[in-house]
Amino acid sequence: MANIVTSICCVVLAALVVVYAQRRSQQGGRIQYEKIGSDVTMQCGSLGNDASVTWKVNGTDVKARQAQDGPRLILMEVDLSSNGLYSCFENPDGERRDQINLRVGTPPKEPMVTCRSNTFPIGFYCSWHLQHPTYIPTEFDVHVKHNQKTLEVQRDPVHKNRCHVKFPQLFSTFRYKVNITAINALGKASSSIAFDDYSIVKPDPPEKVVATPVPNNVRRLEVTWNSPSTWPDVENFPLKYFLRYRPLIRDQWQHVELSDSISHTITDAYAGKEYIIQVAAKDTEIGTWSDWSVAVHATPWMEEPKQITSTTEAEVLETTPSPAPPSPKPRLGAALGGSSALLWSSHLLVASALLSIMW
Repeated sequence: MANIVTSICCVVLAALVVVYAQRRSQQGGRIQYEKIGSDVTMQCGSLGNDASVTWKVNGTDVKARQAQDGPRLILMEVDLSSNGLYSCFENPDGERRDQINLRVGTPPKEPMVTCRSNTFPIGFYCSWHLQHPTYIPTEFDVHVKHNQKTLEVQRDPVHKNRCHVKFPQLFSTFRYKVNITAINALGKASSSIAFDDYSIVKPDPPEKVVATPVPNNVRRLEVTWNSPSTWPDVENFPLKYFLRYRPLIRDQWQHVELSDSISHTITDAYAGKEYIIQVAAKDTEIGTWSDWSVAVHATPWMEEPKQITSTTEAEVLETTPSPAPPSPKPRLGAALGGSSALLWSSHLLVASALLSIMW
């Protein structure tokens, strides 16, 4: 019994080893990063200069422009199509001696960095991006300083290129300095910005904007909204609002700036025309205006049209006269005969008598 269990264990272990080896083969061996446009040299393991090898890429012959120097494969002016899993086999037995996963890309350039406080006075966030792709994994190193002190940075769990920082104090006379460094296997580049806390305050747009017609008034629309839920203390740091609206038939907006009200009645709407309406928010003293809220559509109140009683089909039939039957078309050139001919002769005689008396 013990021998059977041992045999089963050996079989299972062997199967696991095979699966692991296959996955390792699929994943490729070591990764080699190279710059786009460069000439790339790949070495087949630790084989000597006199070794003879055959190279494959993704299981097929290497068709890119190349040269071979003993155990080395040299690719000319690589581009993104050069990416792949390269394997080398020692001649003449064909034993695989090495695998290289070639990844072609570029070193990063200076990232674009912006910072904003939509949760004033709690903190702010910074986000960044590269203007050009690198095509290979690139990480970002973030440092934030205030008054010569390094501040704690919390990376955003959803947006990988964003971090959050708490304000150490409000209305400081010292500027904040943010440095972002992009790093990958081919190089690195940094960008830095400096700012005052009040200059980056920008609320999120107002929420739950609703526009409704005012009953019995053909030119009014009632607009209401909520302050942004991300703004933490609207009591001590109130917001003011900017309303814009226009009928769909026109391109020109009309604007209304409001203090701290979260509603407004439009009184000059065109009767019967559909309107598009948006609202923006801003701290009453510092910062800049938010982006516009999601647009809402509304049409002023319209009076229900009065119903007109229609005439029944039977009444139409009774009052409508019947059309006259069509007249027969005259037949030109038909011969006259019978009583018609006699009547025509008598008329000629009377006419002749009258003419003789007149002459």
